[in-house]
Amino acid sequence: MINLNLPNYKFKLKSSENKTLIFDNLRKKYFVLTPEEWVRQHFVQYLIDEKKYPVSLIALEKQLTINNRKKRTDILVFDADGNPDIIVECKAPQIQITQATFDQIARYNLKLKANYLIVTNGLTHFYCKMDFEKETYIFLKEIPAYN
Repeated sequence: MINLNLPNYKFKLKSSENKTLIFDNLRKKYFVLTPEEWVRQHFVQYLIDEKKYPVSLIALEKQLTINNRKKRTDILVFDADGNPDIIVECKAPQIQITQATFDQIARYNLKLKANYLIVTNGLTHFYCKMDFEKETYIFLKEIPAYN
């Protein structure tokens, strides 16, 4: 896997049936190591190690229903009261982040009402704070650390 624009972390990897698997510490099991999973695992560690978000407030692949269709958030971080605070959409490094990516996470947020949106392909990261009054988002240089 390629180096990302995130700190390097040590992950448990293993091979099974000619596939490389990565251990997910939150879900406590191995997953196929796809480029998107590589980004997700790095970004989760970034939130935990660098930004000090408690593991107990982070959910991966959280299901939600939008227009009778089941969708999944890549990473969802809750606040101390259990309300959605941050939605992270991860893409593989070779995937360009486009307006469609922002539209996808914005649709999720119509339902979740999180305060922050993050879109990353591991190389480029976009951090946004929601302005619910104006129904828009404000781009930030980085996501705030956990309080």
